[in-house]
Amino acid sequence: MSSPDSSSAGPDSVAVIGGGPAGLMAAEVLAAAGHKVTVFDAKPSVGRKFLLAGKGGLNLTHSEPFAPFLARYGARAPQIEPLLRDFDADALRAWAAGLGVETFVGSSGRVFPRDLKAAPLLRAWLHRLRSAGVTFAMRHRWMGWTDREGKQTDGGALRFATPDGERLVRPRATLLALGGASWPQLGSDGAWAALLQKRGVDVAPLRPANCGFDVGSTAARPHPDPQSPGWSERFAAEFAGQPVKPVALAAEGFPARPGEFVITAHGIEGSLVYAASAALRDQIERDGAATLHLDLLPQLTPERVLAEVQHPRGSRSLSSHLKSRLHLSPLKLGLLHELLTREQMLHGPTLAAALKRLPLTLTAPRPVAEAISTAGGVRLDGLTAQLMLTALPGVFCAGEMLDWEAPTGGYLLTASFASARVAAQGVVDWLARSGS
Repeated sequence: MSSPDSSSAGPDSVAVIGGGPAGLMAAEVLAAAGHKVTVFDAKPSVGRKFLLAGKGGLNLTHSEPFAPFLARYGARAPQIEPLLRDFDADALRAWAAGLGVETFVGSSGRVFPRDLKAAPLLRAWLHRLRSAGVTFAMRHRWMGWTDREGKQTDGGALRFATPDGERLVRPRATLLALGGASWPQLGSDGAWAALLQKRGVDVAPLRPANCGFDVGSTAARPHPDPQSPGWSERFAAEFAGQPVKPVALAAEGFPARPGEFVITAHGIEGSLVYAASAALRDQIERDGAATLHLDLLPQLTPERVLAEVQHPRGSRSLSSHLKSRLHLSPLKLGLLHELLTREQMLHGPTLAAALKRLPLTLTAPRPVAEAISTAGGVRLDGLTAQLMLTALPGVFCAGEMLDWEAPTGGYLLTASFASARVAAQGVVDWLARSGS
């Protein structure tokens, strides 16, 4: 979905840098307040990650009550709360309806467009933005400000690399909505962090969130090659890409939760893993590894599992016995053989306990470029309540580039939209106060 290039940005315009959901929402608020707005983006078109999210149905938000919704933001909930009070899940659904996009609540409580597509919403949104006078400058990669040795030499102009060479822009105010560092091929590469740090902005390191993990040594692979983390070759070849379900997962700081996840060549990923990823990542950073526990038979009690495991099996193999008595899938049997020794497999009580609490050690999150989202970013204590950088008056930040994180389920998009609206209103108020 392309957007036309524009060269209309000037001293009477507000610059929004970043054409993702946060940037577009900020542009909408600014234009509605009567400001001329130019959206700059390094890519040929806007909303690329938004469109990718739409391939999974475009989970816009979540329908759960406000209190548990807010709790999804963990330690940052107190800072996120005023943003969501301004624009919550219901407001987001009303906004989508204003674009002609009807939404519905799925069985999990997640909210989706009725047609489960992102493109129609984005098309309607861009039409409304252009009708409001918002212009777009595509293929404009932000390179920071004009300064040498920390001194502004050209009025603090914004620098952009374009196909036609460097371009300088001197807007009335700037709103940064540059995303995190996940999926860099779609535009969010985190390069902005160094640019802001040079100007005295405190940026927490960008880390993977909602990500997969590498597994450590296993019974079938007790001495892994550090250059090739993951399962044994046999297990990976047979099961990589397959889902483990039903299953429940528990970890330090993450109470047991049912769901499913997927085996990868090197480890695990998927919705249940993403939900636990912050706790797992933080434990790995602290201790060097994290151990989670899998309940492979969440529908059965420990007593029932032990009874079935110890039921006489006659001449049948152990695998045939477990398939018959517990209906274990080949994948779950494979996990047992991968993670338990032969002696553990043959000892009934130990095997039964492992079926209800199978330990799996993780050694590292997958690289941030593979993650769904990122943690870290511009520290919130370096921003005003309206998300202006205290180190750079007239520069505001919004979206995933702020230091917060949330699980999948619509929480990421909701807070990105909400922060953009607060930051954009901050621009409006700041311009009114400063007389710019």
